[in-house]
Amino acid sequence: MSPLPDHLSLTPFVRPPRGEVRLPGSKSLTNRALLLAAVSRGPVTLTGALASEDTHLMAEALRRLGVRVDADGDGTTLQISGQEHAFRGGDADLFVGLAGTAARFLTALCAAAPAGTYRLDGVPQMRRRPMQPLIQALRQLGADIRCPGEEGFFPLEIRARGLAGGRVELDPRESSQLLSALLLVAPLARTEVEIRLTGEVRRPFVDMTAALLTRFGQPTPVWRTPELIVVQPHPVYAPPGGTCGIEPDATAASYFLALPLVAGGTLTLPGLHPPGRGLQGDTQFIRVLEGCGLQVTADPAGVRVTAQPGHPRGTHTNFSGFSDTFLTLAAIAPLLAGTTRIEGIAHTRKQETDRVAGMARELRRLGQEVREEEGALEIIPRPLRTDQIIDTYGDHRFAMSFAILGSHDLRGDGRPWLTLANPGCCAKTFPGFFAVLEDLRRASLSP
Repeated sequence: MSPLPDHLSLTPFVRPPRGEVRLPGSKSLTNRALLLAAVSRGPVTLTGALASEDTHLMAEALRRLGVRVDADGDGTTLQISGQEHAFRGGDADLFVGLAGTAARFLTALCAAAPAGTYRLDGVPQMRRRPMQPLIQALRQLGADIRCPGEEGFFPLEIRARGLAGGRVELDPRESSQLLSALLLVAPLARTEVEIRLTGEVRRPFVDMTAALLTRFGQPTPVWRTPELIVVQPHPVYAPPGGTCGIEPDATAASYFLALPLVAGGTLTLPGLHPPGRGLQGDTQFIRVLEGCGLQVTADPAGVRVTAQPGHPRGTHTNFSGFSDTFLTLAAIAPLLAGTTRIEGIAHTRKQETDRVAGMARELRRLGQEVREEEGALEIIPRPLRTDQIIDTYGDHRFAMSFAILGSHDLRGDGRPWLTLANPGCCAKTFPGFFAVLEDLRRASLSP
């Protein structure tokens, strides 16, 4: 795959796209499954896994912890083995880059290890991402976690001695990953773990974690009340047949689900589950686009989306349960009739970048009227400015979302009108994104 330039001018679709889009595996499921496989008894095979920067960081960290992780040619089938030789003591330095899932999950995994000293760090941006609630919770379970820099943030030093279990409090408002990380390793504790939530949690990703734990032979975590979860000790992890399949990434799907609203046409996304049928809450974005005027047909083979006649319309949606997809809607909002209001996104100010402020800034650069609140954006379409360079802030979701907007033939003659800075940041979760988009554009030109 050829490296992307520092600045990429987007070539619009002059004809409606058609055909299939083969999606990469889910990042969220891949990294969860990697952790669960690393503590399983016996070899585990993951099929349909995501091969990206984030999952490579997770796999490399597991290798440094003594687990063997082998990948096939394209990295979508992973063999995890040698677990009996891992976590036997010694030192390991783990680098997580800007991967939030890897950072949270590896922190919990190292704290639950029986022995060893583990140092975790990432890029400077990672050192600003919230970790304190997870650190405090693991300490309550008996973990020895030290913060050589600022308390509650990376870098961390963990002197492992296992988890005792017991009662713990956790505030998951900044990220559901904090709770998921705890749930993934709680069965390794010596006694029952009782987690009392002190803030509201976005349930879809937590439910995904619980469902995957069940696939690996764990009892389902019990919600005794909306604020109280109980996990029984059960150190034996093992998926049936030693295999776990990874679903196509629902967040990555959001870009191609939205493309027909921008360029017309019909696309099929094989393997993608409609809302409520798979493990990923981000499939709820399909319902959002239906409200904008997208026609959606689901069958056992996947999802087909078609642009309906007429102008797509704006919508009013709370994204708290599937916030990774809000940038996709926000980026195409200038093309939707009427105001688009997006709520439930305050926590995204502490992700790869401040996504709320960044999106408002880039839409204003394009001439849009944007009302920014702490946890909401309201976008009133105005004529789009051409020949602008979008700052992606090193955030993969900015790059891919605005690439869909740039696919619209704004000038009416196929000439590029929008340029992305640092498009290569999409390697974090979807290295082949721009190649897939370009293949669709070229195929649309065929007779």
